[in-house]
Amino acid sequence: MTTPIRILVVDDHPILREGLAALIATQPDLAVVGEAADGPQAVTAYHELTPDIVVMDLRLPGMSGPETIAAIRQRDPGARVLVLSSFDSEEDIHRALQAGARGYLLKDMRRADLLEAIRAVAGGGDAVPAEIAARMQARLGHAPLSPREIEVLRLVVRGLTNREIGKVLDISEHTVKIHVRSIIGKLEANDRTHAVTTALQQGIIHLDD
Repeated sequence: MTTPIRILVVDDHPILREGLAALIATQPDLAVVGEAADGPQAVTAYHELTPDIVVMDLRLPGMSGPETIAAIRQRDPGARVLVLSSFDSEEDIHRALQAGARGYLLKDMRRADLLEAIRAVAGGGDAVPAEIAARMQARLGHAPLSPREIEVLRLVVRGLTNREIGKVLDISEHTVKIHVRSIIGKLEANDRTHAVTTALQQGIIHLDD
């Protein structure tokens, strides 16, 4: 049997944590390996349990959601975090994605969509609904690059080929090509070199990253 996706659930409301854990328990390919009620607990639990994905609320006591995401990713840049929040302000979304979240969903979403998003993010993808992506595009002037796309772009800056990038990130060369095409499209660039120049000019990445 395939090993279930290991999930850390983070929310300061016990009922919501328990409800999410109960929903996940209905899926044979998903398993909750730990829970946390605040930011510091989440950081500690992540490094003790090394889950495949963190599903977390954005408003947490002790440490904000973006701060928690950043702290987790500081020690594990490959950490996969999916935000599940009641708040949909542009600033909340922007801060979460900038901190490294790979998905941002609202708590009123359908259960099936949440489960699909968990699988997508755990598999290395992103989960940002079209309406949220459109709002971020309006804010930034272009659709925001996902954390994975930024990782790919940083490796492009270092001169790595698609195949080499795939080996570093443990994804296929074909997937890298898809990310590169998406980066070029989002930045309205002519090619990968132009995309790098644009990203540097806009402060999306830096040469010393």
